[in-house]
Amino acid sequence: MTLFAVRYTYDDRTDVRDAVRPEHRAWLAGLADAGALLGSGPFADDAAAGALLVLRAQDEEAVRALLRQDPFAREGLVAATEVRTWQLVLGPWAAAD
Repeated sequence: MTLFAVRYTYDDRTDVRDAVRPEHRAWLAGLADAGALLGSGPFADDAAAGALLVLRAQDEEAVRALLRQDPFAREGLVAATEVRTWQLVLGPWAAAD
């Protein structure tokens, strides 16, 4: 499996994002339980700006298929998505790969 770093950039509808967040986090927890999500969270310096997700998948299309299921994506809250293949060299996640 390949690792991917995904950067979400959110739109400015914080009220809708706040309302959908519990469903979004439950969706993420399901991905983590399935072993597809290694980590996720908002950027600490500007949480409203976006988030980083680290995912394990067969290929980029599989990542994008997962991301289309995100409640945030369904509600149009993700203004931009950047998917990058990530080559992990060191760290605790390296042992899991």
